[in-house]
Amino acid sequence: MAGGRRARQETRREIEQFLSIGPVQVAELDLPGARDAEGRGTADTEGVELRPGPGGAPITPGSVFVLVRRAGRPVGTLLGQVPDGADPVAVLAGLARELPPQAPPEPLPVPPSASVVVATRERAGRLARALDSLLAQDHPDFEIVVVDNAPVTEETRELVERKYGERVRYVCEPVPGLAIAHNRGLAAVHGRVVAFTDDDVVADPRWLTELTAPFAADPGLGCATGLILPARLRTPAQVLLESHGGFAKGFVPRTYDPARPPADEPLFPFTAGRFGSGANMAFRTSVLRAVGGFDPATGAGTRARGGDDLYGFVRVLAEGRRLRYAPSALVWHHHRETWRDLETQAYGYGAGLTAYLTAILVNRPALLPAFLARVPGGLAHARGLTAVRGPEAGDGAGAGAADEGAGAGVPGGSAGAGVPGGHDSRTHPWPRRLSRLQRRGMLYGPVGYLRARRALRTVGLEAR
Repeated sequence: MAGGRRARQETRREIEQFLSIGPVQVAELDLPGARDAEGRGTADTEGVELRPGPGGAPITPGSVFVLVRRAGRPVGTLLGQVPDGADPVAVLAGLARELPPQAPPEPLPVPPSASVVVATRERAGRLARALDSLLAQDHPDFEIVVVDNAPVTEETRELVERKYGERVRYVCEPVPGLAIAHNRGLAAVHGRVVAFTDDDVVADPRWLTELTAPFAADPGLGCATGLILPARLRTPAQVLLESHGGFAKGFVPRTYDPARPPADEPLFPFTAGRFGSGANMAFRTSVLRAVGGFDPATGAGTRARGGDDLYGFVRVLAEGRRLRYAPSALVWHHHRETWRDLETQAYGYGAGLTAYLTAILVNRPALLPAFLARVPGGLAHARGLTAVRGPEAGDGAGAGAADEGAGAGVPGGSAGAGVPGGHDSRTHPWPRRLSRLQRRGMLYGPVGYLRARRALRTVGLEAR
């Protein structure tokens, strides 16, 4: 009784602290490509372009979360404080030049034909914003397929037919579940590579080219993921999530090869959240179809709550295919906005994490010995994922628990210190309430997955 009262009091204090978090502006700063021999940028603001994030207002004095680009290429993030009366361009460009230099990117091959699948349900306004950005892609050969998942109105169909006509294909999937919707899209596409994103993103114009070109360069590549940054940081929930890493995985390209397990990933490949997230992923179409697509008993909209993207990553790696993280493939994500949203998200991430692991072992029992060998380390990893993380805490996973290791490898330097989304800088404490919910979700995940499998049988479907 007393323990429950203390927990409620603690939660009230945490919510009060949470509500004190102020908004942060989001911007992009593009620096000229040339540097002098010592690595410094050009002087002053010559050739520097500052623009607000997607749908944002012009930058004013105050806190600004900045994506830094060099000649258009994303290279890092920083948090800048623009004083009253100061020139935002000069202030933020000065901070941006402190970011460490990176090697120039390798030339991209011509990307293969691609299909983009967007699953949605009753969010026509957000969907229109996402589709507008997708239709502006510079990829030479692509199609867009919208999968309307268990619709209750005709709003999505009417939007696609009225505004987008033949430029976007509409497909209806009556059975609820994100993995089911993605599998419906997978069956409908024609591209050699199939990319998946959400209806709450704005895609950078080069997103699809950067995400799919690696498949042309590497015949053994089965999957690619990209960078996800916040479109807005207007509410305490959005700032808190990004303060603990959000969905970002850094600015360093990386290839994961099952034939050469990474030395710094002792739980490989089971910590799939380190590879990327479902809002920004692509697969070689033939490979994803060969492994049976996504397990329909996983994902949002099912009792499993999530894990469909993680399942896809591991299934492809288990077939000996490589996975590429391409940070130049950028989408801007509209994070959830309220405390209640974070509670739902924390529980769902925990459930989705253990649900996907259950799905992998049920569908690929040959992986059980490798999984059991990693159990001790996995338990320690799980404790780290759900630990209470204060502003001064050490390294570890970001708040998006299913996206473990958020922001690992992000160059930030002194310019990146204290950044919300300066990728695990933890400028705000992570509430104990959310950690407890995540642990509860992790305990529930296997049960939720098995319940989801049973529910599929009632509609004539089977898990993969």
